[in-house]
Amino acid sequence: MSSSTPSNPSQQHIMGVYNRAPLAFEKGRGARLFSTDGDVYLDCVAGIATDGLGHAHPVLVEALKTQGEKLWHVSNIYRIPEQEELADKLCANSFADVVFFTNSGTEAIECALKTARKYHTANGQPERIEIFGFDGSFHGRSYAAVNASGNPSYVEGFGPRLPGYTQLTFGDIEAIKAAVANPTTAAVIIEPVQGEGGARAMTEAQLNELRQLTREAGVLLIYDEVQCGMGRTGKLFAYEWASDAAPDIMCIAKALGGGFPVGACLATAEAAKGMTVGVHGSTFGGNPLAMAVGKAAFDTINTPEILDNVKQVAGYFTQQLNGLKDRFPDVIVDIRGKGFLIGIKLIPNNREFMVLARDEKLLVAGGGDNCVRLLPPLNLTVEEASEAIAKLEKACEAARAKVAA
Repeated sequence: MSSSTPSNPSQQHIMGVYNRAPLAFEKGRGARLFSTDGDVYLDCVAGIATDGLGHAHPVLVEALKTQGEKLWHVSNIYRIPEQEELADKLCANSFADVVFFTNSGTEAIECALKTARKYHTANGQPERIEIFGFDGSFHGRSYAAVNASGNPSYVEGFGPRLPGYTQLTFGDIEAIKAAVANPTTAAVIIEPVQGEGGARAMTEAQLNELRQLTREAGVLLIYDEVQCGMGRTGKLFAYEWASDAAPDIMCIAKALGGGFPVGACLATAEAAKGMTVGVHGSTFGGNPLAMAVGKAAFDTINTPEILDNVKQVAGYFTQQLNGLKDRFPDVIVDIRGKGFLIGIKLIPNNREFMVLARDEKLLVAGGGDNCVRLLPPLNLTVEEASEAIAKLEKACEAARAKVAA
């Protein structure tokens, strides 16, 4: 082992689980990222829907600095007033009665799955363990989370599949009816708007029907709003677009911390009845530093200015993107998603298209079903959206030329 730090560090000591783009950034401001090479990029990835207020938002920076000079971590052995304050805000603005704080969306999913099974045990029905998810879903990378999603590339090679996890076809109501009728079913878990699965959105009618079916069967409904929640669809939570679709349990993260690691599992008091002292925990979850940033991010996002901006600019995006689809039918197949979770289904390989967009100094995310996703900061301006459209148009022209060549 070398005793000195190399002047030009490489990735040789980083576990090779990421296929990283050949880019590194040294700072960000709003929707702009500044690379170590001196280039400026328009960021429509936002840390994969995490930097909800863009980079270096002054409110979040001030919250971090102020709390950082007071107290970082004490553990959940003690009361954490900042945690109680953020929990109060979340419950006052959602269906929930109680919150468990985590460091990530994956941890929130783990808590949700355990909460659902523990609920039925508390009701004297420990046999109700079956969790039904959907194809194309993504719930995180921990062991239970990958089994809940069932993506073969994430579960193969890690030993036997966990029992009690089955995937249905996204949007197949008849399959859902059969699943909830099963006497061993504990819960259904779904993203109201899929992220990695290709930005597929459940309709409001589908969400309402799913809620009715699970309620009648005594099955808990879990929403994964890690990506589509916290303002990304133009409402604070995506389920709010439907008239009667509030879940029993919901997971959020990403924009909740505005880029700082914060996650949360929200639940009704009834759904959380089995989560008693000692059955779950976290060392870092809900620490004062994370909670201070989380409170600042929540208060800034949960405003008419931010939520209305998402609706208005997303409408502009949809209109302009459909215009690109009409002009480039050999490149773009479909525009989908909701709010600022926008999917562009392509004919050319989506990974190659991401490179073409990057050549235009535009950052977009990948997605399933050969989509690229636009996940810009919630405070993106119309002018910045127009710039993104212009860059996407050039990427489309390059994609067309590449095929012609």
